[in-house]
Amino acid sequence: MKKLFILSLGLSLVACGENGKQAENIEQVTENDTVVQNSPVTIPEEELTTEEYEYEVVVPDLDIAWGMDFLPDGSMLITEKNGDLIHFHNGQKQLVKGAPQVYNRGQGGFLDVAVGPNYESDGWIYFTYASEEGEGEGGNTALMRAKLENNQLTSKEVLYKATPNTTRGQHFGSRISFDGQGHLFFSIGDRGDRDVNPQDLTRDGGKVYRLNLDGSIPQDNPFVGRENAVEAVYSYGHRNPQGMIYNEETGEVWVHEHGPQGGDEINAVKKGANYGWPLVSYGINYDGTSFTDETSGPDFEDPLYYWVPSIAPSGFVHVTSNKYPELQGDLLVGSLKFQYVEHLKLDGKTVIAREKILEQIGRVRDIIQSPAGDIYVSVEGKGIVRILPKQS
Repeated sequence: MKKLFILSLGLSLVACGENGKQAENIEQVTENDTVVQNSPVTIPEEELTTEEYEYEVVVPDLDIAWGMDFLPDGSMLITEKNGDLIHFHNGQKQLVKGAPQVYNRGQGGFLDVAVGPNYESDGWIYFTYASEEGEGEGGNTALMRAKLENNQLTSKEVLYKATPNTTRGQHFGSRISFDGQGHLFFSIGDRGDRDVNPQDLTRDGGKVYRLNLDGSIPQDNPFVGRENAVEAVYSYGHRNPQGMIYNEETGEVWVHEHGPQGGDEINAVKKGANYGWPLVSYGINYDGTSFTDETSGPDFEDPLYYWVPSIAPSGFVHVTSNKYPELQGDLLVGSLKFQYVEHLKLDGKTVIAREKILEQIGRVRDIIQSPAGDIYVSVEGKGIVRILPKQS
């Protein structure tokens, strides 16, 4: 079950980075500079070290295992981008019946899965996926909850469906997190409509959303009562968040999101805040031209951390497990583009070192820490692996 990881730190969809198997919408990315709490910190590429870890393949032969989470019995639920929902139990993969119908186009498909915080009492499991439901051709991101009974999803409820549908194949998001106070957060990317969706509060896309666990809108959401605003929105001006975690210590949600060519970011999600995309960015267009001269502004929330060039981040975790003492208290971020896991070493709120682990393992789609304290990594075309603790 996904934990409320404690982060006492400040911590694109790059079409090539996010969906390398699709021919459409291919974008190029490359590796890094950083900013932490508005103080530029440059860790040059020549200082990016490598540490060897062994791993074992736990769930083999998966294509694009987009999301994963643990049930209380130690079994695992896995979403495959193509629409399959897999229950991995006692070493066996079982295809769950009744999964939602997905819009499997470009970067869209079956996205995240998160076992609800009250699962043991209410049985709810939450999913995000690209959906054709609603008017218009194409699809957009939806949020569903359901229960797992006899290897089938039952009691399915669509809690949110973004509009409008579009045939564009990029920037669906999406990750899910819980704040421990009865709320669910989830992300939707800008759906490739950079100059319209992220800054328009009357439209979906380029937003982080906040709902009650039953899908109703909290009355203290920042845009409740504003004329024509989407009241589920909690923050806006995002490009494509594909990493999300709850910081129990600060009481905030943290996301990382893909930049264009350069400018992947980690942001602390604040109520009603505007993160500036595309009016401010550390990135540039893929042809090398600039679309903005600004990296900051008085009306925008600055990132806590950014990468230039981009690593195409997907999945991240704050390591709390004592099984990995050399990683404990630090961050792990998956890189789709460079096919490794990045270890961000922290001193308080400052990133002081970057380290590659599992170098060239493949395109890393998700990373989670299990309730037992083991770290699992989803690798496209390989499956799900467990990082083996180092022997003392």
